[in-house]
Amino acid sequence: MTSVAARAAAAAAPHRYAALSVAAAVATIALKSAAWALTGSVGLLSDAAESLVNLAGAVMALWMLRVATRPADEDHAYGHSKAEYFASAFEGALIVLAAFGITLAAVGRLVSPRPLEQLGVGLAVSLAAALSNLVAALFILRGGRRHRSITLEANARHLLTDVWTSGGVIAGLVAVAFTGQLWLDPIVALAVAANILRTGFGIVRRSVLGLMDTALPEDERRALLAAVEPHLAAGVQMHALRTRQSGARRFVSFHVLVPGEWSVHRGHELLEAIEADVRRALPAATVFTHLEPLDDPSAWDDTGLDREA
Repeated sequence: MTSVAARAAAAAAPHRYAALSVAAAVATIALKSAAWALTGSVGLLSDAAESLVNLAGAVMALWMLRVATRPADEDHAYGHSKAEYFASAFEGALIVLAAFGITLAAVGRLVSPRPLEQLGVGLAVSLAAALSNLVAALFILRGGRRHRSITLEANARHLLTDVWTSGGVIAGLVAVAFTGQLWLDPIVALAVAANILRTGFGIVRRSVLGLMDTALPEDERRALLAAVEPHLAAGVQMHALRTRQSGARRFVSFHVLVPGEWSVHRGHELLEAIEADVRRALPAATVFTHLEPLDDPSAWDDTGLDREA
């Protein structure tokens, strides 16, 4: 396979996972809506509403993944990978809105209770939907980790939250069936709303951190320093380390200081070796290095983000 074909195949892979998420959302919406129609359970209604959010998020994820995998161009020299954060932020916002909608429906059912019907059939349909989501979520989560995609990972974790949500709703219906206490159904729905509200805020927070160019996680920074450490010998130092993540890509920049008598060729060979080791430690990393003479005082003037004039 040529390098061009290999890159095309790698870019297409995340789209397939997102397409699976769309299919899973459509299937679970149909199943949960049927379960709600059969039982009249507001808990199942809340579960079906969250699946609508799943569908909207999956469609947005599919769209943004296509944007994120576009190659760099003249107007986007660093690529389009930050588009993934728009998908995850959008999905998180939808989750928050759905949580408020579920809360309103549950409070209304607490005020005006209504008997539930055909609980056995409704439970079976809801369980089938939960199992469908579980299989899809685990598959998409594995793909998100493999391709280092925050969009796929967020989508998978949302699906997993939907699985636990369905479990809670099923538990509420079983409690109603055994106790006859109708208030248990809307109480479970309120718990579901609180859970997905927490998930929604978590997804939005992570997306905002990505858009704010937050540094790489501590474990990745340690791996980066471990890759550079073997090269820091015989008067070689580094400073001005900066890192950030943009979707699946990582960006790393730092300065390497060497003895002033080194030739440009020797310094360049060192930087090439360092950059190669950093890329091995951090896959999908774009590494920028700057060579400076160790004995020049001006080399120490630009350790901050903005150098004084």
